[in-house]
Amino acid sequence: MIAHLTDTPVLRTERLVLRAPKASDFDALVPFITSDRARFVGGGADKTLGDAWRILAIFAGHWHLRGFGLFVAEDARTGTPIGSVGPWYPGDWPEHELGWTIWAPEAEGKGCAFEAVMRVRAHAYDDLGWQTAVSYIDERNDRSLALARRLGCTRDLDATRPDRDEPLQVWRHPAPAEEGGQ
Repeated sequence: MIAHLTDTPVLRTERLVLRAPKASDFDALVPFITSDRARFVGGGADKTLGDAWRILAIFAGHWHLRGFGLFVAEDARTGTPIGSVGPWYPGDWPEHELGWTIWAPEAEGKGCAFEAVMRVRAHAYDDLGWQTAVSYIDERNDRSLALARRLGCTRDLDATRPDRDEPLQVWRHPAPAEEGGQ
């Protein structure tokens, strides 16, 4: 029997369905995690199928342990998984984070990550009761840094960073009151 994350919300945007991770997402995740495109999020050309499986298991496990986690973003028209996005708070993270990755190269540069993060940020503030959120971004990840700026985030030089080897920057999301009621 396969367990399902049945209590997770399903969020929708104009083009996306944001839902709980499931085993069938593995096939869409593997090409991303094992490619150089994933170098800023724990993947890369040196990663294996096993690494991708463990990452997917971490996504699902976070939901069980925290009651929230990364959603898999799928194209609402085709049902194809294109990435992950959502609230994230591992045990060693200093603050609640909103994270994102676009797995499918054909979905990059089309505003999908922006659309998805705006929806999950509203979810984090309105449904989870968060009063603040950050995104930890590798300083070499130009695409994510640009997205953080587009989302209205500001660099927080005083915030504590996770204890990682990567050169991470902390980007603070606008507070709920600054969101215009979202």
